[in-house]
Formats: sequence, C-alpha cells, structure tokens
Amino acid sequence: MNWILDIPFVGSHLLTTIIFVPLIGVALLLLIKNKNGMNDNVVKWVALITTLVELFLGIFIVLRFDTTTHSMQFVEKVSWIPALNINYSLGIDGISVLMVFLAAFIGWVCILASWKAITTKVKEFMILILIMQTAMIGVFCSMDIILFFIFWEAMLIPMYLIIGIWGGVNKLYAAIKLFIYMLAGSTLMLVGIIILYYHAGQTFDIQAMAAVSYGFEFQVFIFILFFVAFAVKVPTFPFHTWLPDAHVQAPTAGSIILAGVLLKMGAYGFLRFSLPMFPDASQYFSVPLCILSIIAIIYGAFLALAQTDMKKLIAYSSVSHMGFVTLGIFLLNKNGIEGGILQMFNHGITTSALFLCVGMIYERTHTRMLDRYGWASKLVPVYAFFLFLFSIAAMGFPGTNGFIGELMILIGAYETHKIYIVFMILGIALGAAYMLWMYKRIAFGTPVEGFGHGGVTTPPKYPAPKKGTIKDINIRELIPILAFLVFVFWVGLHPMDFLNLLHVSVDNLVEQVGAVAASGAIK
Repeated sequence: MNWILDIPFVGSHLLTTIIFVPLIGVALLLLIKNKNGMNDNVVKWVALITTLVELFLGIFIVLRFDTTTHSMQFVEKVSWIPALNINYSLGIDGISVLMVFLAAFIGWVCILASWKAITTKVKEFMILILIMQTAMIGVFCSMDIILFFIFWEAMLIPMYLIIGIWGGVNKLYAAIKLFIYMLAGSTLMLVGIIILYYHAGQTFDIQAMAAVSYGFEFQVFIFILFFVAFAVKVPTFPFHTWLPDAHVQAPTAGSIILAGVLLKMGAYGFLRFSLPMFPDASQYFSVPLCILSIIAIIYGAFLALAQTDMKKLIAYSSVSHMGFVTLGIFLLNKNGIEGGILQMFNHGITTSALFLCVGMIYERTHTRMLDRYGWASKLVPVYAFFLFLFSIAAMGFPGTNGFIGELMILIGAYETHKIYIVFMILGIALGAAYMLWMYKRIAFGTPVEGFGHGGVTTPPKYPAPKKGTIKDINIRELIPILAFLVFVFWVGLHPMDFLNLLHVSVDNLVEQVGAVAASGAIK
C-alpha cells in the first residue's frame, strides 16, 4: 500500500486527504441531476465509493502509524489567520488514531444501511452523511483548537437535518433538543477557548496550550467550561436526556453515527484537553466525575430495563456503556485510560451493529416495539444469530470486545478505588439482564404457529407473521454485519493489536497528570 505515498499531494497530506475526500464526493453528488429521484442509484453508488475510499485511507493510516512514539504523526501545519495566530494544523497520536479509523469505517456502513430505508431526498441525505464524516474525522485530527471547534460545530447542522427531515414522528422535537444541548455546551467551550488563548500566550496550538502551567483556580474554571461541552456530547449523567430522543427519532444511519462516533467526541475532548491542559483540576474532580460515571452506569442500565422500544433500550444502554468510558478516563491511571479508549472503540462497533440490526428488522415490520416480536429465531434465524452475537458482545461476554475494555477499567479501579468495582459489577450484571431480556423478547416468545400449541390456549396479542412473509438478511446487509463481527472477535481475542496503538501515548498522558499528584499540587 506504500504506493499511496507516491501520489502527488496525498502522500504528504494524508490527514487532509482523509478529511476532505467526503467533500469531493459531495461535489460529485451536486453535479448529478436527480429530478424526482431518477438517479437515486447513481447517487448511492457515488456516496458508497467515496466512503470506501475513506475506509481504505483509514486502514492505511493505521498500518503506517508508528507505535513507538507519543509525538504527533502525519503532521501538517499551514498558517491560516496570522493576525490571530490561527493555523491549519493536523496530527494524530495513539489517543486519536483508533477514533480516526472508526469514523472512516462507519461511513460506508451508513450508506448501506440507508440503501433502501431512505426513499425521499436521497441525494440530500447522502450529502449530509458525507459532510458529517468530514466533520467527525476533522475533530480527531485537529491540533489547532479553533480548527477543532469549527469541525466540532460543523457536525451539528447535518445531524440536525438528518433527524429533522428523515426522522420519526417526533423528529423536530428531538432535532431541536439535540441542537440546543449541543450549542449550549459549545458556547461555554468557546468562552473557555478565548480565555485560554490569552493565558497561553495568544496561541491556539493545542500542544502549546498543554505545555503552559496554569494556576489551580484558573484550571478549575476552564475545566468546568470545557466539561459541560464534553459531558453533553458523551453524554454524561445528568446531561444525557437528549440522547434517547435523538436515537429513537433518527434514521438508522443517524443512530449509527451518533453511537459510533459522535458520542466519542466528548470522551476524546477529556483526553485531548481536560487531562493534559488541566491536570490539577482533573485530579481535583476525578472522584466526583467517577461517581457521576457510576451513576450513569447504574441509572442507564435500569432505564434500559424499563424500555419497550428496542431502539430506546439500546440508546439508554449507551448512557450506561459510556459511563464505563468516562470512569476509565478519570481513574487517571494507565489501565483505566487505555480501557476507556478501547471501550470507546468497542462501543462504536457493537452499538452501531445493534442499531443496524434494529434498522434491518424495522424495515421489514415497521415497528420497534418489543411486544410485537418473539418470532425472530424461527422466521429470520440468520438475523437472530447475529443479533445474539452483538448482544453478548454488548454485555461484555468473554471472548468479545466488550469484555476486554471492561476488564481493563476494572483493573484500573482496583489500583485506585476498589469500591468502584462493586458498582461496576452491578452495572455489568444489569447490562447482561437488559441485553438478554431484549434478545429473548425479539427472538423467542410468541408461538410462530399461533395459539393452541404447547399448552397455549390464549391467542397472542400480536400474532407472529406467517412464514415466508418476513425475509432474512440479504447480502447488502450481511457485509457490514460481518465487518462489525470481525472487530468484535478481533479485539476480544487479540486485543494487543489495538492496545499497542495506545500504550506510548497513554503513558505520556498519565505522566502529565501523575506528575501533578507526585508534586503535591493537589492537597
């Protein structure tokens, strides 16, 4: 694959290329005349090919990544607005490389998931998906905080439109709620950025800002401003209430983007800004934030248990799972942070796959209510088999990706606050309960042949469809399912392939934060 480096511009601007290739796809789509949907298939294929190019570039970047250094790699820096010292500055390290790959991986899945589900304004929908991919990858590559903020905000409008136009019955409510929450958090972060700019010597360079030593009170103030923006995006309890509405109302591709990448931006913000820039404040707030994370784990799990809509159940499970991520990060030790980053990637894979499965069955039945199912194991056995695998991965079954991430966070908790382990185990047990309960209600329950069999004398409230009326998954759906499954077992059975990408950068981050505790800065 080294021939890519010989391509003019691309070889020396890999990050720029992977960020802006989707916009090239957008330009091509704008050239396609698609009156009354006459060229919908052409639009879909252009979008799919564009996202496959993104995937190829994402794989290449991971293969070229040097695991022996914590320094930024594939660095690009060009003066952008000299008067304000704003630069077009890009780079990735071990903390961001998996997120860049995840954002590149999710794109083509979203296109395939929308192939039949989106029937109106197809061209506009595909354009918004591609713009979202540019914004998401840009967030993880930016090394200038203004550039980061621009990409951070750029994803808000496309997501608002994706939910507001192609969403469910209450789509406008969900879209506006998401917009208000995100904008409020971002406004506070912008205030923090401006204040930080002057205290850091009038620079927006992220590494330069992190190299400056700030006073404790100043760190606490800016930490809080940034925290609100990141906590809303995660979402951390109690800033989570926009998420279930957004997930339920969003089309399948929108839910995949939300679960797969957008939630990771908040956790990434903690890792890129809060810990290295405000280490004193991170130490000071570590216990309260771990407690909030534990509340999210337990509270999100109980809410998931109470749901009758399968999509809302998975949405609340995200609140619980992301609680593990933030807990791992604010344990402030190597195992906890590495487990948190790995769990960010794992959640992006597993929960995206679950939302894809929800979309598949919804296309066939036009309902997400769990009491309408119970027949999947007999009518769509292949679908039921894959849903089972992703369900056990989501609950952290040994051998799957979820187990490794949760295990590392448990080990990290043992090193610092052993009491956290009790609540984490409760959260894991509740996770197993709601995932198995969901699977049982989808795959087993309603007698396929109606009542009168096996001692059943009362007809089911919602009889199962007749055999042959519901088709099992097809090849278009099978390809992304298998791709997700590869990572479920790859991470689960050979996690070092992924952890090796993180080690050196996480060591450096822990050293930055740990040096504060060693110096006695926190009393």
